[in-house]
Amino acid sequence: MYKIAVASGKGGTGKTTVSTNLSHYLAQEQAILLADMDVEEPDSHIFVQGQLWQEKKVYKEVPTLIKDKCVGCGRCKEVCAFNAITMLGKRVLFFNELCHSCYACLELCPHQAIEMKPQMLGQLTQINDKNLTFLEARLDIGQEQAVPLIKQSFDFIKENIPAEIGIIDSPPGSSCPVVETVKNCDFVFLVTEPSPFGLNDLKIAVDTVKLLKKDFAIIINKDDGEENIIRDYCSKEDLEILAAIPEKQSIAELYSRGSLIYEEDVDFLGEIQKIASKVNSLMRRKR
Repeated sequence: MYKIAVASGKGGTGKTTVSTNLSHYLAQEQAILLADMDVEEPDSHIFVQGQLWQEKKVYKEVPTLIKDKCVGCGRCKEVCAFNAITMLGKRVLFFNELCHSCYACLELCPHQAIEMKPQMLGQLTQINDKNLTFLEARLDIGQEQAVPLIKQSFDFIKENIPAEIGIIDSPPGSSCPVVETVKNCDFVFLVTEPSPFGLNDLKIAVDTVKLLKKDFAIIINKDDGEENIIRDYCSKEDLEILAAIPEKQSIAELYSRGSLIYEEDVDFLGEIQKIASKVNSLMRRKR
């Protein structure tokens, strides 16, 4: 599967708009995966109809103390790189929200006083709609770590979904969840908007993608068709502007109703066709 991450430096720029419309457009002729990896606030499902195929609970392994074996030596605290273990005197306290399931405490406890037990991390939901397979990863309430769920989601995709192309609706920003998502993809579309905040966060996102050594292109959303700070920046940095979605109230209204915009707005359709052409070009190059 050729996977394309649709990412952005900040929330609200139009990642979901691009991801959902692009995946539905491409699915008219080929098998497509749309995966929502914005696990803390997934919303791509609003734009997906189809049959519920499966739901799968996802777990992570966290440490539990075997009290009758623990002597309070503190070795587990010493080896934990994530500050997920502390000591009150000789009493061991685990903070499983911080645990990265690295097993260091289990492996290095000299008294075998730790065992690992599963803790609910989140849920995967798969919906099938003709050529489109939709996968939503949703973090469980109270869980703080998105990365383990994203990692298991990509493992699930590799083992279970045989689509030709994967469109990955990424988390916003440039933190660990974004890195985990982008590093598993072959190409990145960076969606931005012509505002000072949009430019600032686009610069950070570009630096992040370059560090990950991923090829990318820029998509401008809410574009007025004139020269702006995003176009100036891309020109100076020699960055490809793949498409520019016009700023139109009608597009915002269609989105707010949960409609597929390309089906009803000819200007939007033209930009989606440009993006789809790029996707197909990347696929031909891969072959």
